[in-house]
Amino acid sequence: MADHTVKAYEEELTALEQTIGEMGALVLEQVSAAVEAISSHDLALARRTVDGDARLDLLEARTEQQAVRLLALRQPMARDLRDILAAMKIAGNLERCGDLAKNIAKRALAVGEGGLPAFANGSVLRMGQLVLTRLAEVIAAQRIRDVDAAIAVWR
Repeated sequence: MADHTVKAYEEELTALEQTIGEMGALVLEQVSAAVEAISSHDLALARRTVDGDARLDLLEARTEQQAVRLLALRQPMARDLRDILAAMKIAGNLERCGDLAKNIAKRALAVGEGGLPAFANGSVLRMGQLVLTRLAEVIAAQRIRDVDAAIAVWR
């Protein structure tokens, strides 16, 4: 984010960016754990993954509070305004990814100890790895503000 004359404003923008980074890391953990839980029939991991979704919900709420505070008190313009609005949208999308990871973990619990049929297990693992790779790429592109890398993931 750009340098500002008011140090507190810069710190608030940085805190918002850090919260988004924390959410991204947690989403990657959640998706990885969900895929592992369903493919390895690890019901304890599935339960921890379902429970872990609450942390993402809290981080999304924190992001929204930080963004609204910045909008209300600092009246940002141009790039700062775009960054703040983008952070709110990114947080919502990351939280949704966490919800989907929770749903996978719930499926692991529903399937139980027997797990998926052998023919489906390999496909789930491959799909999970693809999702994790793409998610990691887009999170990294956002963190370093690399538009070309983000577009490459989209394509």
